[in-house]
Amino acid sequence: MSENRGQTRLYLSDDERWQAIKSRDKTADDHFVYAVTTTGYYGLPSAARILPPRESVCYFTDSNAAQAAGYRASPPELPVTLTYPEKWLSIVEMVCNALDNADSAPSLASLAQQCGISQTYLHRLFKAVTGLTPKSYSAGLRACRLRTQLANPQQSVTEAIYQAGYNANSRVYESASGRLGMTPKRYREGGEGSTIYFALGQCSLGAILVAQSEKGICAISLGDDPEPLINQLQTQFPHAELRGGDNHYEQYIADVIRYIEQPRLTWHLPLDIQGTVFQERVWRALREIPIGTTASYSDIAERLGAPKAVRAVAQACAANRIAVIIPCHRVIRRDGSLSGYRWGIDRKQVLLSREKAHRNTD
Repeated sequence: MSENRGQTRLYLSDDERWQAIKSRDKTADDHFVYAVTTTGYYGLPSAARILPPRESVCYFTDSNAAQAAGYRASPPELPVTLTYPEKWLSIVEMVCNALDNADSAPSLASLAQQCGISQTYLHRLFKAVTGLTPKSYSAGLRACRLRTQLANPQQSVTEAIYQAGYNANSRVYESASGRLGMTPKRYREGGEGSTIYFALGQCSLGAILVAQSEKGICAISLGDDPEPLINQLQTQFPHAELRGGDNHYEQYIADVIRYIEQPRLTWHLPLDIQGTVFQERVWRALREIPIGTTASYSDIAERLGAPKAVRAVAQACAANRIAVIIPCHRVIRRDGSLSGYRWGIDRKQVLLSREKAHRNTD
């Protein structure tokens, strides 16, 4: 009989903990949790369905300690790590190509049949790698095509809708209007007939403008002076009615300023996020970076399953119009130095220092 049988394992060393993760040891679940620094998620040792790089792993005595350090529990449908099997990536690439080249959105059943797997399996692994369901990915593609088609003045709105891959006008007004922030006709007319509420204020980062469309917050801008911020908003929606000074809306800017000044607050207002499918994936990944930590452009690209898309990730960060709430300030160069920031490198440094200080005092 082994002399170790019956002894209680305490998992005190990193080597013991790492071995427990590798073996999916359920006994270890009562002793520690592990977190992956590049994802911001934590989980139980036995739940490590895909093994993360060891250098990205840290350990905590329990979930409360992990949460106090800024990590979040890994959703059941997502792996904690960024490392995906080649089989997963090849299937996702196949599905993306099918969706990119389809005149109309294919069904999940047809996609699964093409890949030779079940619908449930396809749905789960596609969302794990991209952060979107196949249906959401397809909807984003069509909305992006619709923006492009609406920019062509030589065709009618109806023609633009069908060219973008929609089978009926009603489908556009049910789904795409949410992504455009307004109806297709209003979008083509630069927001004509739409009302954009906005408010100006001052915070520790300078002048701030918060704007809201029918769907939600569509812009949060920072600068030295308020006038250029209004001009930027007017350029974005040249024919919309910009309405400022509304007493009800003034509370929104107070909420935004409070969120900027106190990083630990939870954001609760709706957002009107308008971008390409890839941009929206990047912005979603940015919101998952824990407060007080940073990630490189390469980290984000790898998380999206597109390690060569570093430049595209940087461009998506630059296109972000919703300052701080979509925290592109948490993205830095691989060597740890600060990169450019839409609202100024000095503001980026202030935001990072403030969030790090808040994390250290928790």
